[in-house]
Amino acid sequence: MVQPTPDHFAGLEHLATAIILLDNNQRVVYLNPGAEIIFAFSATQITGLSISEVFPDCDILMMAVNSAIKQQSPFREHEFIISTHRHHSFAATCTVTPIESAAASLILEFQPMDAQLRIAREERMLIQQQANAELLRNLAHEIRNPLGGLRGAAQLLEHELPSPGLREYTQVIIKEADRLQALMDRLLIPHRVPKYQPTNIHEVLERVRSLLLAESPQSVLIKRDYDLSLPELIGDREKLIQAVLNIARNAVQAMQAHKTPASQITFRTRAERQVTLARKRYRVAIKLEIIDNGPGIPADIRDRIFYPLVSGSEGGSGLGLTLAQTFITQHHGMIECESEPGNTCFTILLPIETTAIKPATNMQ
Repeated sequence: MVQPTPDHFAGLEHLATAIILLDNNQRVVYLNPGAEIIFAFSATQITGLSISEVFPDCDILMMAVNSAIKQQSPFREHEFIISTHRHHSFAATCTVTPIESAAASLILEFQPMDAQLRIAREERMLIQQQANAELLRNLAHEIRNPLGGLRGAAQLLEHELPSPGLREYTQVIIKEADRLQALMDRLLIPHRVPKYQPTNIHEVLERVRSLLLAESPQSVLIKRDYDLSLPELIGDREKLIQAVLNIARNAVQAMQAHKTPASQITFRTRAERQVTLARKRYRVAIKLEIIDNGPGIPADIRDRIFYPLVSGSEGGSGLGLTLAQTFITQHHGMIECESEPGNTCFTILLPIETTAIKPATNMQ
């Protein structure tokens, strides 16, 4: 039997995992802030309810509770789907432990698997992003030198041509070389050292909004849903603008190409608490959502949209989202996407730091 901490529940409020305590009648007598965050309900809302009311139709959880009571020993149930009375569902692992206390008889400790899966996915994306960045940088350097020679040779040839009419062909070579040079420059932009300073995320969004409206003033409605209480973050303002602009511009172009009626983009900001980003735990982060009602991302490229040279639009370079991911990673942030026809949402998480961000490992 596990002895409770002094003063019944002292110290439980500091745990990141979700803790719920039950009495002898399997009614909730306490839940810590971690549980309030994970399950999205407050202590006042569920205290006094039976655990079967809080998590209805969850036979696996009830079996774990009854087994722990019967055996008077901890019982652990791995990776099952749990749904709250508010219809919020996710995968979790739960440990039920009997305790000796006048205030409670069971401790339920929940570990959401969704968060662990997201961390694992983030680590895979970070490794992939670093590999992509290194590949593109090496490719750009290898192409730039012969490209310069090619353009120079075309210019020399142009001066030696006997007929001015033949210069049309050398101009094609020069213009295409310039186009490739511009593409190489775009590939090398992410490797410039960021300039971190206090940055207001809403100033970033307002700048992107003004740029989009200047490009397509009549074709799209841009809505704001801001949490103006959010503090500043330490970041590179120009790179954040470019990251958000690349995402939003893709959305505008997709809606224009498919002639989406009543085209709309929403910029939404919220605070996200107790977030793990780049293997580090943060008490609070900025959650930025870029939502559009366009045609959605094609299913065949949905899992590869952040890979370089993958584009869902004809003539696209496939670098916009790759660069956006690189810029967000340089801020120790995370970018994800969920998409279906009529609703595409890019979610960006950016940690709020009190000191300047150090460059991420292996990132330049």
